[in-house]
Amino acid sequence: MVDSLKKPQFEEVRPGVKAPAEETILTPRFYTTDFDEMAKMDISVNEDELRAILEEFRIDYNRHHFVRDEQFQKSWDSISGETRKVFIEFLERSCTAEFSGFLLYKELGRRLKGKNPVLAEIFTLMSRDEARHAGFLNKALSDFNLSLDLGFLTKSRKYTFFKPKFIFYATYLSEKIGYWRYITIFRHLEQHPENEIYPIFSFFENWCQDENRHGDFFDAIMKSQPQFLNDWKARLWSRFFLLSVFATMYLNDVQRSSFYASLGLDAREYDKHVIKKTNETAGRVFPVVLDVEHPGFYQSLETCVTNNEKLTEIANSNAPAAIKLLRKLPFYVSNGVELLKMYLIKPIRVDNLAGTVR
Repeated sequence: MVDSLKKPQFEEVRPGVKAPAEETILTPRFYTTDFDEMAKMDISVNEDELRAILEEFRIDYNRHHFVRDEQFQKSWDSISGETRKVFIEFLERSCTAEFSGFLLYKELGRRLKGKNPVLAEIFTLMSRDEARHAGFLNKALSDFNLSLDLGFLTKSRKYTFFKPKFIFYATYLSEKIGYWRYITIFRHLEQHPENEIYPIFSFFENWCQDENRHGDFFDAIMKSQPQFLNDWKARLWSRFFLLSVFATMYLNDVQRSSFYASLGLDAREYDKHVIKKTNETAGRVFPVVLDVEHPGFYQSLETCVTNNEKLTEIANSNAPAAIKLLRKLPFYVSNGVELLKMYLIKPIRVDNLAGTVR
């Protein structure tokens, strides 16, 4: 085989099983929460909507969707070099994120059973969806002679504790930004089928509807707990989570811009579209959204991109660890300053738009 088709080497824990990517501030996280507090929540304020959502989950629209067909029955050596590397990274990150959701939702369904049956069943059914997604992505990795040991991930990953309120903020945004990411790629490739390098993207239209329904559930559960949304602290936390999710996505995607280029997309323009749409969607439930049209917003993000490039160069150098840390500090500080500048941009209040459609 010619050199251009050689597969990039990934560290393997055993033949064909990829070692998990190193955990960093930008990698998908695994979460746990206060299950007792969750079980005691009174959902009566919005129980009708939650029961309607439960009925949708019971229908299971995508039960026959995630089935590999003849499109997959070929060699994928045509995806080579850097494109192959970043595509495998995309599959791994996506699989890890979906599997993280599966673990959290499955445990919530188990812990809430008998205590809060409506929520317990919804979480159990959402874990079903996430398991399908993770399994489908892991099977896609096998087309590149790799897979993830999801059982090992369960035991080896660090778990971040968030109280229920913050679990709702984080997972709502994760699901909604997932919807906009998937549907944007799907619609782009629908118009430019010549850029569809792998058949998984043709599944994104139905797939993103799972993400959308999950997000709608977290919208409804937050509305059943108005104390999570109606004070000054909620406005501060909404800004924090919006900025965290947007900055993480932007920094990750620009770093892997060659993957989006292989699909005929510009990573920056793609992210700006996804950020704008997710920000607008969040305005249906959050009391404030970010002013992402402010000229300083993307200026600060671009400074963080440059800083991260410098940090990567330092990490890959042969300098002693102590010297590396000293050289990294100015860039860490600069990132912190830029994130603070974005956070302090005056947000857009949407909780006082009485009589408008949100």
